[in-house]
This record gives sequence, structure tokens and C-alpha cells, in this order.
Amino acid sequence: TQSYMGGSSSNMASLLSRRVVRSFSTKSHHLVLSERAKGHHHIAVLTLHKPEKLNSMTVEMGQQFETEVKKLAQANDVRALIVTGAGRCFSAGGDLNFILDRINSSYDANVAEMRRFYARFLSIRSVPFPVVAAINGHAVGAGLCLSLAADVRVSAVDAKLGLPFVHLGLHPGMGASHYLPRLVGQEKAARLLLMGDSIFGDEAAQLGMVTTAVPASDVLDEAIKLAHKMTLGASLAVNSCVRTLRLQQDRGLDETLQREAEAQALGYGSEELAARMRKAMESTQKSSTPRSA
Repeated sequence: TQSYMGGSSSNMASLLSRRVVRSFSTKSHHLVLSERAKGHHHIAVLTLHKPEKLNSMTVEMGQQFETEVKKLAQANDVRALIVTGAGRCFSAGGDLNFILDRINSSYDANVAEMRRFYARFLSIRSVPFPVVAAINGHAVGAGLCLSLAADVRVSAVDAKLGLPFVHLGLHPGMGASHYLPRLVGQEKAARLLLMGDSIFGDEAAQLGMVTTAVPASDVLDEAIKLAHKMTLGASLAVNSCVRTLRLQQDRGLDETLQREAEAQALGYGSEELAARMRKAMESTQKSSTPRSA
């Protein structure tokens, strides 16, 4: 499989492993790791774990992700959730083979499939406690969309954050056109979505897309500190406030997700997307350098 960005993982995975307590061993079929922060057992950490493919998002990963989210939502001892990525990327976005499968599917099938794909990763909106995205490295396309669905975000200063859907011939999806304007305003969201620009974590902090930007090695620690501070209040009060904020943020979300799924399904059938996909795959095969599209 391939993703929007090519390359190999770095030693960030070993750094992360020292700061969490694994609930199971790392094996190739575990695309999502469910862990607890060391010294903060009440804080769960979900890690997208396909570093050799820059945590590109597949159906199987989404299914595992949703399963772990549902388990944590029912856990009585969890007060906050952190979502992060293994290796040097948070996530390079949707897997290219998944997109190729959509090209060969019908419009109706693609609308339904995209709604299912969105729902699996957006399941974090259903947990009753705060969710913090620890953007440890590049977050592109659907990867950035996942982080936008968290309640709070911490980014690496040098992480590239981008929604390059238009450069692939696709409408933005997975809530990008819903959450981004609510975070940065309509004007800035239009620039980022229509131009497909990538920005670094420090600029994202200035725009209000993330709460703060810190060196990559400090992202998880900062996210844990933030999550811990959110758990110091009474759990009933904190969780009810989370629900109130999400009720406001998610008004119109289902309508937007349906619009995004239908627009993406149209894009999958276009000649322009097919041509751009061929270029993207050729570029990925030729270079191991991350690109922001």
C-alpha cells in the first residue's frame, strides 16, 4: 500500500513507547495501539500504528480504531483520550489503494463507503471525555481531519498540516469543511481548503487550528499535561461541558458529511482524479521525501 506521502519511520516510536504503558504487544496486525499514559492511568492513548506507511488510513485501521474507541468509552477509569501517530507522522491521510478501489466502484457504493470511513474515525466524538490530538508529525488529508475532530490539538512545530484534497481531484472529506471554518474562520478555511496549502505547526497555532506548537519530541508530553489538567475538575462537570461544546460544534455535521461523501463520490468518477492519482503514485514511488501536496 501507499499513502499521500512516502518515507520511513524514525525513532519517534521508541520515544513514544517510554511515555505510555502498552495494553498489548506491538504486532503487525495491530494498526491501532491502545495504551495508558505512564503515571496517568486515567489518560488513554490511541496510536495509529503503521509507521512504515506513515500511518496511512485504511478500512482495517478504521475498524480497529472504532473498536478501541468504543472500549474506552465504556471504561470507568478513563478520564481523557489522546490520539497520536507512530513514527515521524501523525498520518499521511487516506491509503492510495483505498482511493483506487473507489475509482472502480459505483457512485452509490462510494457515498455509502465514505460515510462508513468517516464514521469509524470520527467515533472519537462519541466518547464522554476530552479528546486531545497529539500531532507528532505531518498530518495530511484525512489524517488532519481526524485531528480536527478532537477537542484540543497539540502540534509539532515543524509538522506539516494540510488538506490537499483539491490537488488529488477530490472534495475535502471527513468533516474538514465543517470543523476547519469553526476553528480558524471562514476566510482562512477557504484559503486552506481551496488552495490545498500546507502550513507548519507554528502557523497552525497562530491561526487557532491547534492550541500550541512545541518541538516534536515534546508533543506527547504536552498533550498528556493538557489532558491531565482537563481531568482535575469534577468529571461530571468536565464531561457535561465537553458534551455541550460538541453539541454546538456538531450542529449541521451530518448534513455536511453527506455533502462531502456525495461530492467525493462524484470526484472518484472523474478523469481528472484518475490522471492526478497516476501522478501521485509515480511521485510516491520515485521519492521517499514527505511532500505536502
